[in-house]
Formats: sequence, structure tokens, C-alpha cells
Amino acid sequence: MSDATGRGQGHQTSATVVEQSNREEGIVRAGETPVMHERPEDWGWHGEAGRTGRVAGWLLALAMLTMLVGNHEGRVEDIYLVLASATLVGILLWDMRRRKNAWRAR
Repeated sequence: MSDATGRGQGHQTSATVVEQSNREEGIVRAGETPVMHERPEDWGWHGEAGRTGRVAGWLLALAMLTMLVGNHEGRVEDIYLVLASATLVGILLWDMRRRKNAWRAR
């Protein structure tokens, strides 16, 4: 930490400038602590939505396929719905295979 005088901080003599890694300099007032980087694992996020995300993915794919039924005349949107749904189903099937074989050595 360095003193804030001479860095364009005005007359705030009680503030200090904090050098933060991978971030800009931060001004910290007297009696407060600088913002520290928190890893997502520290508060419970491990990068996976879990079973709820997989169920929501299957429901979304089904909902997109039910949009094929309707009173629309053009069929161009059907192509996009089928492609998006097939992509989502492909990702979900890949995830099922990945999770099933995760414990095996490659």
C-alpha cells in the first residue's frame, strides 16, 4: 500500500492506494479493507448446474419441439427450432456419456 498524496486523490489524506493483482488500483478509506478476490469454490459454485440444469435442458428441448405445432405458414423457423433442439439434445447426451465414464481412465 502506498500513501494517496500526490496521486490526484485531492485532499483525502486518510485514503490509501492499493495495488491489486490483475486489477486496477483501488482507493481504500481509513478503517476499511480492500476488496480481495474470492474464488467461486469458496462460496459453493463448482462450475456445474447439477441435476436441475440437466432436467431444465431436457424440458427446454421438449418445449422447442412443441413449438413446431402451430398455425404458422412458413417453415423456416422450424429448421431453426429443430437445429437448436438437436444441438441441445446432443450436448445433453454428451454430458450423460461424460458423466458415466468420468471415473474411467482414458
